[in-house]
Amino acid sequence: MVEPRSPVQTINFVDEYCLLYKKLFLDVKLFEAFKYLHIGCISDLKGKSLLKIAKIVGLDKY
Repeated sequence: MVEPRSPVQTINFVDEYCLLYKKLFLDVKLFEAFKYLHIGCISDLKGKSLLKIAKIVGLDKY
């Protein structure tokens, strides 16, 4: 069986907070997107839509 890769590290307090919800996500990519969503929410971005958050965190290719 292949061991799943570890999620990419972000800001420490976001990683620690989101770790509480990790078992809700079957795929590591979904868990990373969850963390990036939190980073986008605390950013100084104007008009925080999901599309704008995805663009600033690099998820706009999905």
